[in-house]
Amino acid sequence: MARRTKQEAEETRQQIIEAAEQCFHQKGIARTTLGDVAQAAGVTRGAIYWHFTDKSELLDVLLQRMTLPLDEIAEATRNTAEPDPLGRMRELLVQIFRRVELDASSRRMHEIMFHRCELTEAQNDTNQRLLQLYNTHSEHTELALRNACAKGQLPASLHLPTATLALKGFIVGVIHQWLLMPERSSLAESAEALADTALAMLQTQALQRN
Repeated sequence: MARRTKQEAEETRQQIIEAAEQCFHQKGIARTTLGDVAQAAGVTRGAIYWHFTDKSELLDVLLQRMTLPLDEIAEATRNTAEPDPLGRMRELLVQIFRRVELDASSRRMHEIMFHRCELTEAQNDTNQRLLQLYNTHSEHTELALRNACAKGQLPASLHLPTATLALKGFIVGVIHQWLLMPERSSLAESAEALADTALAMLQTQALQRN
């Protein structure tokens, strides 16, 4: 009986997560209330508070779910024992671009982050979590680039902070532009060419230290 209750609790938790993603996508994060999520999930507000502290924690879980399938590849790019970190970085970029188009949940989450995430003072907890996510991603990207430099796959003179900013800007820009006009091209079909373009950019003289 206890096992069944635990299973039911997990099923309820997943219902809430799915409902939160749908509500954030339809109404935006700031305009979505926990009451909206409860109604969409078919549960009470009390059930939501049993599983989650607040709306920001729900967003955390959704972001973790979005990145989880890519965590192993991402960790490999930073692993100093990995013999081909640049190759793993290419693999990671290809998967990121493909998933935005081919995975419905990933696409919704990117649309939420780019188009339905209003950074207001009232959303301070959410703002802080997003800033922490951005900083962590920047640190991980710089570690991956440093690893590739150490393996001789990128120039030793690469200016890591600038290269990190350029690479992140490329990824965000591509996804943002595609989401605005998805009918014009296939991001999944262009994924390998885009990944190669991003990595070629890292070899340019403009990103080297003077």
